[in-house]
Amino acid sequence: MRVSSTQYHITVNASLQNSNAQLEKLMGQMSTGNRLTRPSDDPIAHVRISRLQREEASIAQYKDNIGALSSRMTQSETIMSSINSDLLSARDLLVWALDGGNSGADLGAMATNLASLRDALYAGSLTKDQEGTYLFSGTLSKTATVLYDATAPAGSRYSVGGNAEQQQVVVGNGLTQPANVTLGDEMSAMLNALDKAVDTIQGGTTTANDPTTRAILQSAMAGVDTAMNQVSTKISKLGGTQNIISTLSTDWNNLSTANKTAVLDYSQLDYSTAAVQLKTLISAIEATQSAYGKVSKLSLFDAL
Repeated sequence: MRVSSTQYHITVNASLQNSNAQLEKLMGQMSTGNRLTRPSDDPIAHVRISRLQREEASIAQYKDNIGALSSRMTQSETIMSSINSDLLSARDLLVWALDGGNSGADLGAMATNLASLRDALYAGSLTKDQEGTYLFSGTLSKTATVLYDATAPAGSRYSVGGNAEQQQVVVGNGLTQPANVTLGDEMSAMLNALDKAVDTIQGGTTTANDPTTRAILQSAMAGVDTAMNQVSTKISKLGGTQNIISTLSTDWNNLSTANKTAVLDYSQLDYSTAAVQLKTLISAIEATQSAYGKVSKLSLFDAL
């Protein structure tokens, strides 16, 4: 079979172009360390990597949610610990006020301190987060946790403004955790009882020996005790939730590390194998070029 010079040149050029394309691709892989430059390089590995990347995106969102949730819980726990401290101070004052040996002037002086604690507790219940929403108002986060009506009589000036609903945050596939703590019911009842006690003794005209005054002070102390128990319980629950999301965060970090390792296994170039392929390709190209050069110099006229 005769092969024309033109056909021979076309065939050799096509072979060289193909080899050079393979060489360029291999050198690109070696420069990046990634053997998958396109899906067709390894379709199965490409599908697995895509699945892992989708899972990694979900994990990143879960971790972001956990981070925001942990920050909010830490803020809530700090504020509630401060509220508990103020409640304890109020209780100490009420215990002292119930001592029948105090004069009316003594109770009047205590009323000033109790009023300061009442205002501090009210302010604590109205704490807002960094976005300007009320921390303890449930799902009605734009509404004040406790409402105040200055025109109402002492003992009924405070009322619930938010609700007791919880905001759920997704922290895993099908897993949610409450993002908020509610304090409206606990704080409004306690503030009304405390406000009534302040109003009763602030004039300095009565003592705990008066049955009506004693009943009002005892009611205030009962309200403070109830609020302390409820707030302490919610602080404990926050601690438990923090432990849960901390464990979840560790689990997601471990899974993320495993996914990234798997992606590397699927996509990372084996440099030892690549080096052998590079040497083979270069040798093949050099051999083709050498043979092409020698054949190109041949002529039928040399045989005449």
